Amino acid sequence: MEYKRLGKSGLQVSALSLGSWLTFGKQISDDIAEKLMIEAYDSGVNFFDNAEIYATGKSELVMGKILKKLDWRRSSFVVSSKAFFGDGNKLPNETGLNRKHLTEACEAALKRLQVEYLDLFFCHRPDKNTPIEETVRTMNTLIQQGKIFYWGTSEWSAQEIMEAHMVAEKYHLIGPTMEQPQYNMFHRKKFEVEYAQLYKTVGLGTTIWSPLASGLLTGKYLNGMPKEETRLTMEGMEWLKERSLDAGRLKKVRGLKKIADDLGTSVAKLAVAWCAKNPNVSTVILGASKIHHLKETLTSLEIVPSLTDDVLEAIETVLDNKPVPPPF
Repeated sequence: MEYKRLGKSGLQVSALSLGSWLTFGKQISDDIAEKLMIEAYDSGVNFFDNAEIYATGKSELVMGKILKKLDWRRSSFVVSSKAFFGDGNKLPNETGLNRKHLTEACEAALKRLQVEYLDLFFCHRPDKNTPIEETVRTMNTLIQQGKIFYWGTSEWSAQEIMEAHMVAEKYHLIGPTMEQPQYNMFHRKKFEVEYAQLYKTVGLGTTIWSPLASGLLTGKYLNGMPKEETRLTMEGMEWLKERSLDAGRLKKVRGLKKIADDLGTSVAKLAVAWCAKNPNVSTVILGASKIHHLKETLTSLEIVPSLTDDVLEAIETVLDNKPVPPPF
């Protein structure tokens, strides 16, 4: 396993990490969740990602029980939570980035995860109803209280992230260290173009999600829907299925499979390695419902040296979606 600094911070995170969205507390049994965490940890993964909204809090409960049972040294792993959507309750102040919800969400995450502090705490989405100064001050207070070590954003625009940094600088507060955006071969513009200056100006760290484009980049949908349950067949994920199983995208996956075959690897490992090769990616969050799937993607870093300029050019030819920076 390789380890990278989280942006300009001194915190080191494994280049590959494990997330629990759609799996822990929902798609898989607690026993499988435990085996996934052990497999990841034994492979060098030190970052485990979670959020209050995942399975409406059940995901954090499952992960917390596993962490308690395994009794790993607290210094050996990094765990996160995110706040904005709430844990299923929707009354006023039970969602958003106001001081009340952020503080209560942090306390609830600590209890569910059974830890004394969160290494990373994300603002899961921007909140138009809460002044950014209130959010930044609250996160700064949580750091001062020792409840969180670093705070960040998820799916914020570059302008919103910079606004948070400007507020932090003005009032001598701690600004966001990291952003958690979607990034994969089909979803590139925000990460590669919109955030481009942030990596240089504020040293933005990134914990990217959906490297396999919700499973499309595994190649398992090339011959239609598989018989086994996948996240695209889960109840409530119809929107994801419609967006993912696009004929044009499937054609590109077939092209990527040829490249992967030539390299003696799988489309999944190729896709993860492609993300990890980007120097602005601090860690690639892997998701899995089966042990053998996780074992496969955990070896993706082996492919990175094979991604030569010629291979990358071949990938770009297949994808035909390289974002173009705006003229300056």
